[in-house]
Amino acid sequence: MRAQRASKPLDLDALVAGIRDGRRSEISRAITLVESSRPDHRVAARELLGRLHEPATGARANRVGISGVPGVGKSTFIEALGTWLTGSGHRVGVLAVDPSSVRTGGSVLGDKTRMARLSADPDAYIRPSPSAGTLGGVARATTQAMTVLEAAGYDVVLVETVGVGQSEVTVAGMVDTFLFLTLARTGDQLQGIKKGILEIADVIAVNKADGDRETEARSAAKELSGALRLVYSGGDSWVPPVLTCSALENHDIDRVWQRVLEHRAFLGEEGLSRKRAEQQLEFTWALVRDELAERLRRSPGVAAIRDQIRREVLSGELAASVAADRLLAAYDEDRHGT
Repeated sequence: MRAQRASKPLDLDALVAGIRDGRRSEISRAITLVESSRPDHRVAARELLGRLHEPATGARANRVGISGVPGVGKSTFIEALGTWLTGSGHRVGVLAVDPSSVRTGGSVLGDKTRMARLSADPDAYIRPSPSAGTLGGVARATTQAMTVLEAAGYDVVLVETVGVGQSEVTVAGMVDTFLFLTLARTGDQLQGIKKGILEIADVIAVNKADGDRETEARSAAKELSGALRLVYSGGDSWVPPVLTCSALENHDIDRVWQRVLEHRAFLGEEGLSRKRAEQQLEFTWALVRDELAERLRRSPGVAAIRDQIRREVLSGELAASVAADRLLAAYDEDRHGT
């Protein structure tokens, strides 16, 4: 039997240099590293990100989260926007947060086939979400992947949320501007959008405003815009603009981007710095929670009683609070070596 070859040691100096030079192979290696849950990779990833971290001064990449209702044509929109941006001189990174991968352990994205034109663009980089882990873990990897892309010179990072619900809130907490895509639906334009989305959306676009659907889309945008003005009346906060576009026909994609820039201008340098600082603080605690969860998972004491605890909780013999106390006690015993 042939001996297994030892893995090549990681050369962080070469990796950092490759990222700074914008080499795609090194960017991919770095993102794979920050996605990994291996303890040694997590240590290396922390050192890598420390080297790539730069003080919040000067020009900063535009971080934009994008979500939408089912069937809205999100991939078509992202490809249209990304292609327009690269044509305007930008370098664009596309990342995805996919909660379905959390449930199934596999990604359902196919981003590079769904965005074939953009993926072939030398000024664009598309990366699907990690294929396993908690939503917090996926968010951790995505946030750190943004740091890698920005260090590589990508000045626009689009973060796509593939699912709905908590993933949208998670993405909104890591970007500068959150763009929500919706459709014209006769009679239920407002009901079709959850209240929570209206609270986190910074820009709303009614897609598929083409052909015989254009009039309906404009009517839906007008109705939604009126509702938002009522929600935000009496204050001086940003009122999310509502506009129409057609990603399929590349119509008014530039107007959507202009609204994104207007939101960033509304924040101003001070507001953007404050927003990012608050996000970094929240991310700090998210990293702590994620690392504690990993240590709990690797604990021999926890592993020894995990199956028994599971059986007793499922059978109703053990209350969840008691089960949690036992697992934590087992972890503490390991940690203190008693």
